[in-house]
Amino acid sequence: MAFDLLDLRLFLAVVEHGSITRAAELVHLSLPSASGRIRAMEAASGAPLLDRHRRGVRPTRPGALLLAHAREIVERHDRMRLELADLAGRPATVTVLANTSASSLLPAVLVGFLADHPDADVDLLERPSHRIVVGLTSGRAEFGLLADTVDLGGLETVRLCPDPLLVACAPDHPLAAAGRLAFADVLDRPFVGYAEGNPLEEHLRRQALPLGAHPRHRGRFPDTASVCRAVAAGVGIAILPARNIAEGLVGIPLDDAWAQRTLVLATRDRAGLSRPARTLADRIRRELTG
Repeated sequence: MAFDLLDLRLFLAVVEHGSITRAAELVHLSLPSASGRIRAMEAASGAPLLDRHRRGVRPTRPGALLLAHAREIVERHDRMRLELADLAGRPATVTVLANTSASSLLPAVLVGFLADHPDADVDLLERPSHRIVVGLTSGRAEFGLLADTVDLGGLETVRLCPDPLLVACAPDHPLAAAGRLAFADVLDRPFVGYAEGNPLEEHLRRQALPLGAHPRHRGRFPDTASVCRAVAAGVGIAILPARNIAEGLVGIPLDDAWAQRTLVLATRDRAGLSRPARTLADRIRRELTG
């Protein structure tokens, strides 16, 4: 079975995102090329590796076996590359996955780290918490910052700080006097939120599906400041991390269990982190614990 590293990275991305199309984009292949590689892998293994269904793809039993080995191989390769770069004195790139809330906290920490460590580079990628788990277990990053409300599997975690989601509204909004709210009770209200593809918006959409509804957005914006301005103007309400709600707005706690979050730093194997990744993780833990 002549699987190369690109084959394995492609397969990991397909399983992570449940889509060959999305995986092809991530590993910089055309869709026909990616599909051809998957077919060649299935032909070489003598068994179907993916179960195709209406909502995407998922690994078959042989695919799950390949997935486990692919994760280990890709992780070992990336660790080797980092360690060799370290020995050669070349900058090592530390890939960090973070949910929307953590992404707003990290820039100040990363700037300080980069200023103090010219021998290291950092690639910060924003992802929903459930995809961060997949990304870490598949070896696509050394560590991540995510909410503890998702299944963390066998990841090693360190608690950082509370990170609840609240309903944000203008002070004169009819909901402003509410003590607590349930997500189901506000789904009929006009919303404002982040642009399509934002991890928090994906998370909220996943929570709305079992309720048989989805938020109606009057506007979507690329950054938190714009979302808060729209909320302040009475355009709609928003679901935001408590720390992101601008001064002057009202934040109302949500009763839903998934909104009672704690931000954690997670890694597949802390002992196996590269030197720069361990240094950065320690710095994040010191500066964000509270």
